[in-house]
Amino acid sequence: MSSRETVLGRIRAALADVPADETPGDVPVPRDYRRTHTRPGENTVALFAERVADYRATVTRTDRAGLSDAIAAALARHDARNLALPGGFPVALLPVGSWEWHTEPLDIPALDALDGAITLAAAGIAVTGTIVLDAGPGQGRRALTLVPDYHLCVIRAEQIADDVPDALARLDPTRPLTFISGPSATSDIELDRVEGVHGPRTLDVIIVDPARPEQQP
Repeated sequence: MSSRETVLGRIRAALADVPADETPGDVPVPRDYRRTHTRPGENTVALFAERVADYRATVTRTDRAGLSDAIAAALARHDARNLALPGGFPVALLPVGSWEWHTEPLDIPALDALDGAITLAAAGIAVTGTIVLDAGPGQGRRALTLVPDYHLCVIRAEQIADDVPDALARLDPTRPLTFISGPSATSDIELDRVEGVHGPRTLDVIIVDPARPEQQP
């Protein structure tokens, strides 16, 4: 008997006394586990910025009025001129200048030839310093942010959740979710860190804080 058959046999034996018409919803599951590791009153956005920076990503905070300038500054730091631009990204947010914005369709060689990609986000997780993409408007498909060597992500402060359970409650589980915690990094048996193997080598995150009262429409 193979290992697979052994495991499946044990599962069938464990389920032998379960009624055939029983569904997972029929079994009460306690949900009293700890839902956040933040302290009461902790500044969630500041914590997110700190944790993202821990992953060697660059974090910038601005408001809507300063967003275009913040994007321009981030791109200039990396001399990124040719960028993938996903469908649905608000073009009014893009800085004026000599940048070239490349839209879909883009095959892998075309993506590999670009300097990077700019996207929005679906959510952020403060405790883990994680960005979540779900291929929604302004985010694009996974390849758009995995193939180019640089990713610039814009996230609104109100999209940042305290912890994983809160973030998951905001997301649609049927969408293709990508969780990003810093630039791509791995290490070999000697613990030599190598960046850019499984995704972008460089990650910039711009957090857009709510507008000041005088900036609101």
